[in-house]
Amino acid sequence: MRRRIWNRIYQEFGLWSLAAPPGILVLVLVILIRLVGGMQPGEWMFLDTMLRLRPREKLDERVVIVGIDEKDIEWVKQYPVPDGKIAELLTKLETYKPLAIGLDIFKNVPVEPGGAQLGKVWQENTNIISIEKILPPKEISSIRSLPPEQIGFVDLLNDADSKNRRYLLYTTNPKNYKQDKYSLALQLVIRYLKAKNIELETGKHDPNTIMIQGNELPRITDNFGGYVGINHRGGGLSILMNFRNSYQPFTVVSLRDILNKKNENVYAKLLRDRIVLVGNRNLSVGDIFYTSALPTLELKGQIYGVDYHAHVISQILGSVIDGRPMLHSWGDMGEYTWIVIWGFLPIIIGRFTQSVWRNLLSVGMAGACLFSYSYVMLWLWGIWIPVAPIFLILAVNGVGLSAFAFYRHDQFLRSQINERQNTIQHTFTLIHNGPLQTLAYGLKHIRDQDVPDKELLGQFEKLDREIREIGEFLKLETLTKEESLRLGSGLILELNRPLHDLLYEVYSSTLQRKNFEHFKTLKVKIRNFEPIDEKYLTMEHKREICLFLEEALCNVGKHAEGVKRVQATGVYGETEYNLCVKDNGSGIKSKLENKGTKHSKLLAKQLGGEFRRESLSPGGTICELSWKPKKGF
Repeated sequence: MRRRIWNRIYQEFGLWSLAAPPGILVLVLVILIRLVGGMQPGEWMFLDTMLRLRPREKLDERVVIVGIDEKDIEWVKQYPVPDGKIAELLTKLETYKPLAIGLDIFKNVPVEPGGAQLGKVWQENTNIISIEKILPPKEISSIRSLPPEQIGFVDLLNDADSKNRRYLLYTTNPKNYKQDKYSLALQLVIRYLKAKNIELETGKHDPNTIMIQGNELPRITDNFGGYVGINHRGGGLSILMNFRNSYQPFTVVSLRDILNKKNENVYAKLLRDRIVLVGNRNLSVGDIFYTSALPTLELKGQIYGVDYHAHVISQILGSVIDGRPMLHSWGDMGEYTWIVIWGFLPIIIGRFTQSVWRNLLSVGMAGACLFSYSYVMLWLWGIWIPVAPIFLILAVNGVGLSAFAFYRHDQFLRSQINERQNTIQHTFTLIHNGPLQTLAYGLKHIRDQDVPDKELLGQFEKLDREIREIGEFLKLETLTKEESLRLGSGLILELNRPLHDLLYEVYSSTLQRKNFEHFKTLKVKIRNFEPIDEKYLTMEHKREICLFLEEALCNVGKHAEGVKRVQATGVYGETEYNLCVKDNGSGIKSKLENKGTKHSKLLAKQLGGEFRRESLSPGGTICELSWKPKKGF
């Protein structure tokens, strides 16, 4: 019982040592690829997909967009829209008492008429925020007369695939490293929260981020989620965009709607205590950015800049007021632990399914569970966990293990067939060289009636013992891993001995057998078996070579009438080893190819050598097997 348990453990260990290393290698390679940033495109794709597939969210009434579209330009009859019209728009908006207004239009160069009028509006209304661009290339300044608290930068960060997933809330002024610059969205959020008596604080766990009512905004670090070695231009605080998933996330009104003075009561209710963003929503300006994280937009795969800033504002306010999660990650330790756990899963699946189709089905279900779990984590808790590297591992290891299972299944069937053929051949050889020879000897004397019945009875009792001994030997051989060979004489050889010693044993044991008539006439017996380099021979080869010699000698004893001389040698020629049995008997009488000859030819083919059996002149037979020891192994 204990031996069976240890054999089972040994087999299991052998199976894991065979199947696990390729899977572990794939896991290590995927981790290395991720460490150098090779998995980022896949990570971004899955992030965008899961964000886009979230349930639809309701409209955020805290943010209203006044979009200047193509019809507004036709209505104004001037482009760019003159400062006078912008001043008129801002003045009108102020009558509705919004908490803050962000003008997402560069005003570094006056657009007359109305430049002075617009400057006066800014001086009288400190809740109106202008914009600037501070990061290279193409820095654009704001109106110089405005104080820093009325200016917000609008630089947006894009990833290597040109998509915009990050937002820079504040950064160091590139022209003055002692001064911080705030983004348009952050300036507007500060005013909104201040009106609600909510202050912004420095983070406790991460002093480089902002804390609002005890909640720190998750800062994008060098390695954040799927990002690897991200370049933080200017440093500062960047957050990951958690777009409001809706076909209409915000109320959008036009410039002409406001200035036409229609529905003033509606606008008074719509805009009061709100954040209002004024910006271009037309293709002529080119204030367009790219994203795949939103459902079908007015512009496929694109979003207006003013809308982008609105999503940032909505994201922060939603987190503070509604408890809507900000997007964050586990950190390197948690992410790579997660990847390693999933990396071993297809290996375990392959071990326990032990079926190609079950393996593929299980891996497919694991992939569906992975995506579902990651989706729920992102949707409910805002946690961005690795998906792309795990899908790659599941695909490679899952399909690889399936292919391996196909291969192993095919190899198993082939090995089963070969094992059965070898067993049949081995059993036949044992019976042919042992009990059949005894039987043939007894039958011959029964026909000739030239021996006493007592001697015949002894022969058949010997036949009974030989058959039983062969049965016991075969049973023992199937239960143990001992490399042994039973000769027809009953002698059992240990095949781990040198081949030339085994050949001597086969020769001596076979010629001593008394049930071969023609051995009795032998006068001269010559033998010489030279040592051979066995590192190219398997145990099975050694077994078959010994059986070949036994078969050749048995044929001399059975068929070589009048034989007086037999010579058995195993010597090196110029490049090959020749195992030969030569006699001076009556020679070959039948041209039919028996089973022993067929098996010898098959053995020669396996060894990459040749076999010949032919008559000699003036009399005798030669049976020779030759092969090149260092070829084919």
